[in-house]
Amino acid sequence: MPYDLPELEHDNLGSTVYRLISEALIQGRMQPGERLKIRELAAKLGTSVTPVRDAILRLVQEQALEMKSARDIRVPYMTLARYLEIRAIRVKLEGLAAETAASRATAADIARLLDIVARNAEAMTRGDHASGCDLNQQFHFALVDIAGMPFLGGILYRIWLQMGPLIAASYAAGGQDMIDYHPPLIAALQQGDGAAAARAIGDDIVSGGHAILLRLQAQATTARDPAAVADAPWGTPPPDA
Repeated sequence: MPYDLPELEHDNLGSTVYRLISEALIQGRMQPGERLKIRELAAKLGTSVTPVRDAILRLVQEQALEMKSARDIRVPYMTLARYLEIRAIRVKLEGLAAETAASRATAADIARLLDIVARNAEAMTRGDHASGCDLNQQFHFALVDIAGMPFLGGILYRIWLQMGPLIAASYAAGGQDMIDYHPPLIAALQQGDGAAAARAIGDDIVSGGHAILLRLQAQATTARDPAAVADAPWGTPPPDA
């Protein structure tokens, strides 16, 4: 199994298993098309199969996982149409978080964001895309934290459950674009300019995510039936997947 999940020592196994699998999805440690095996996950986590199965079923309901059968549970492929819808939603919701954060950000908050950006740049320089992807996710959720909007954070968390694997799969191709839009956002926060902060996070999601768009466009083009890919709930994997 290519991803790491720590063995559990907690009493509340159901919630903990759900959190750990969710984090693996959001951080992109599970890739689109990857198959999850309940017994293997349970063995890795040191639990029975019941809390793992419950967590899987919950994630299927949240459309973060796809269950083709009881034995075929996978991280779904994203379609171009679904991505564009999610992207538009993210621009609005994360824009709200950035705009609100601009009126609340303290010097400590700015220092926190600058540290994340600096570590992300270092990770990209050394080709550590996994760490870079994780730091990118930290940056986006830090804005929600600074804004003091936990309910919005819960909504975005469920969105990132679906986006995490795709962002990670595209992170290396995105290169510097994945982080170039973060400094202008921090500058807007420093100036207390909510409108500029909202524009900056929108630029990050749309322009910074151009590699994601190119990936999905190529997937649709190379599939046997591109129209079906655009219309299907989760899309068709590339021919070599």
